[in-house]
Amino acid sequence: MAEVTYLDSAAGRRLAYAYTPGRGPVVVFLSGYKSDMQGTKAVHLEAWAQAQGRAFLRLDYSGHGVSDGVFEDGCIGDWSADAQAVIEAVTEGPLVLVGSSMGGWIGCLLVRRLSRVAGFVGIAPAPDFTEDGFWASFTEDQRETVMNDGAVSLPSDYGDPYVITRHLIEDGRNHLVLRGALVMPFAVRLMQGTEDTAVTRDTALRLLDHIESDDLRLSFVKGVDHRFSDPACLRMIEQAVDEVCSA
Repeated sequence: MAEVTYLDSAAGRRLAYAYTPGRGPVVVFLSGYKSDMQGTKAVHLEAWAQAQGRAFLRLDYSGHGVSDGVFEDGCIGDWSADAQAVIEAVTEGPLVLVGSSMGGWIGCLLVRRLSRVAGFVGIAPAPDFTEDGFWASFTEDQRETVMNDGAVSLPSDYGDPYVITRHLIEDGRNHLVLRGALVMPFAVRLMQGTEDTAVTRDTALRLLDHIESDDLRLSFVKGVDHRFSDPACLRMIEQAVDEVCSA
């Protein structure tokens, strides 16, 4: 595994990352909500990239993993800025973004900001989930609680409860990607498990219809949940990244 290094961003956040040099394009793994760069997919893909001699970057947003910060203080705007800061400081040349869950949303934002993105792989991508997932599913009482008290707690299938803040909801509305053009003039691969309870099939289909690309494929895998990290899924991710890098 690549050594973990730290960057002090212009926003004053100390961010952890691990970079493996190699041939381009640089594969960048963007992890999900409350996940980090030590997750199964990130570490597996790093090992695969090293074996292929490919450049690879994984990172922790502020409040995630070993980066500084408190998770509940963060938001999509902060976390996408964190990813952009590390990418711009560490990498050169074309990029292939691999976004898992929330990382898929962050990847969509980075496509709009970075002209050198040359490919995109979405693993159960979750664009706009603060609005279309959290807010849309809240009861009136939960909406009042988050707006009046500043936060509401929701149960999670993946560990501790989610603490959803008013800051997260309001900031998310400033970074929605499914309400305007989402142009990706390169190869795009999306994959989704049919048993995913965190991101719906409708979300995957909506993203498929919304992205403007001449080389876009969406694959559903029957029986797979949101983790998308069993051996067969990991091989599928490898293949998708290889296709996009070679396109």
